[in-house]
Amino acid sequence: MNTITSSHVPSYWQRIKQSDLIYHFLRDKVAMLSFALFLAFCLAALFAPIISPTNPYDLTSIDIMDSELPPSWLEEGDQRFLLGTDDQGRDIFSTILYGSRLSLIIGFLAVAVQLTLGIVIGLSAGYFGGRIDSFLMRFADVQLSFSTMMVAIIVSAIFKASFGATFYSDYAVIMLVIIIGFAEWPQYARTVRASVLAEKKKEYVEAAQIMGFKVGRIMFRHILPNCLSPILVISTVQIANAIMSEAALSFLGLGLPVDQPSLGALISIGFKYIFSGAWWITVFPGIVLVTLVLVINLLGDWLRDVFNPKIYKG
Repeated sequence: MNTITSSHVPSYWQRIKQSDLIYHFLRDKVAMLSFALFLAFCLAALFAPIISPTNPYDLTSIDIMDSELPPSWLEEGDQRFLLGTDDQGRDIFSTILYGSRLSLIIGFLAVAVQLTLGIVIGLSAGYFGGRIDSFLMRFADVQLSFSTMMVAIIVSAIFKASFGATFYSDYAVIMLVIIIGFAEWPQYARTVRASVLAEKKKEYVEAAQIMGFKVGRIMFRHILPNCLSPILVISTVQIANAIMSEAALSFLGLGLPVDQPSLGALISIGFKYIFSGAWWITVFPGIVLVTLVLVINLLGDWLRDVFNPKIYKG
């Protein structure tokens, strides 16, 4: 009698290597390049304190006499500052590394807020249906009628008036996460709801209901895992959107304070000097921001195509 030994059972990592996702990924050069660049951005931001020549948050290491120095390869450049300095004398290369860290943190945390709200609301609307579905979706429609900028202006104005500008500056990261997360959750809710409407009619859901499983277990342990593909695609795109929203808010003066430079704040600072010749203050953070958002969007487009066999031709 033949017996199946443990050596014939593929391990967890072997199953991952043999998955369709990895198969298509290794055959798509654009996806591999985009992922490599995104990973490089994340690692650079994570190890910013080690990589960066200076700490832009340390006021003792900043000399105002070094302000607006051009990149080191230009005639008036200083070898200490590879990409030049800003109006406060901070090294542009260091501020980009620290700014990328802040932008990525806000992007990921804001998407986590969107994900949590969208999944809970979308699952509830799709599973229960009826009046609950109508109420939640109308609430989502109302939310969609307000742009992220409008919500940010209202919330920041209320907090600054109630607690003062100093309080808002101290908790600017948390405020931006809440503002961007709360403004964009309907994207998840609508997608999850559509997936749940299709999944709840299938036999495994009916079997779980007959077996007496609780509603929460059916929604989160049985239906939700089968809705992960569109959620993963949306999350990739929304990270890029959240980073762009933070950059736009910081550019308008509604985001991070000057002493906490994000990519958007750096672009905003340098925009005042771009016509006076100090173009590097805006250009280099702008290039990093555009590249970061581009590679994330390319990964999102690739995931969308892979999870949709009708349009994927890789």
